[in-house]
Amino acid sequence: MYIKRAAVIGSGTMGADIAYVIASAGIPVIVKDVQPEALNKASEHVADLFQGRVARGRMTPDDARQRQQLIRFATTDDALEDVSLAIEAVSEKMALKKQVFQELDRVLPPLAIIASNTSALSITELASVTGRPDRVAGFHFFFPAHMMKLIEVISGRETSRETVSTLRQFAEEIRKIPVSVKECPGFVVNRILMASMAEVLRFQYETGISYQEIDQAITKAGLAPMGPFVLGDALGLDVALEVARTLTEAYGNRFKPGRQLEELVEQGHLGLKAKKGFYSY
Repeated sequence: MYIKRAAVIGSGTMGADIAYVIASAGIPVIVKDVQPEALNKASEHVADLFQGRVARGRMTPDDARQRQQLIRFATTDDALEDVSLAIEAVSEKMALKKQVFQELDRVLPPLAIIASNTSALSITELASVTGRPDRVAGFHFFFPAHMMKLIEVISGRETSRETVSTLRQFAEEIRKIPVSVKECPGFVVNRILMASMAEVLRFQYETGISYQEIDQAITKAGLAPMGPFVLGDALGLDVALEVARTLTEAYGNRFKPGRQLEELVEQGHLGLKAKKGFYSY
């Protein structure tokens, strides 16, 4: 199956990044959100990304303008009537994602694929609220999506081989590297990442060493391109907390989120998007 037109449902930073990636590959894409102000922010973010490529000499102004025009922003379902692939990128809450999947199942063409950008939730459970479980899969980008090359393609219990094949081909068309993953809480990368985050939060709490010192130690040792606290702020601490809770429920207390993370989220300090998290911005 060839993806002629895609859609991204949810226009946060990740949703806008995904739309940018798709349009950059020359594929038309709809960004749908119920909040016009969110779409306006997404449009500005996409424009900044294209302008950045022009400024670095990676794209001509005309090419950037043509690719940017491949993105259409919409608040209504009728914009999705000829979409071949819809990628859900809303908050990491199962109830909300199920609601989105039910609505997509109702409005999309019968052969369209519904994919989730979920970090950790069950694809089989998401598929269960649709009438096309064979055409439902995970399609997990990593933050920031316009830079990170990897995409996890996750099969649910009933996901067809054709769906996985189509998504792998689409990932390559948008210049990403797909890896097929069997369904389990956290999949591969986030299961490893969140175990590391839980341990480093415990270490910080026990020792009192500052977030900055730990981040610097990790980056200077070449263990990662950015420290865990910088990464957490970039991902969104609310997202990190939801994923940690999902994995704790599945695997036990080794994934239990540190109290620091819970307190910051309770205070509304969600990281970079809120201008305050582990760090202030």
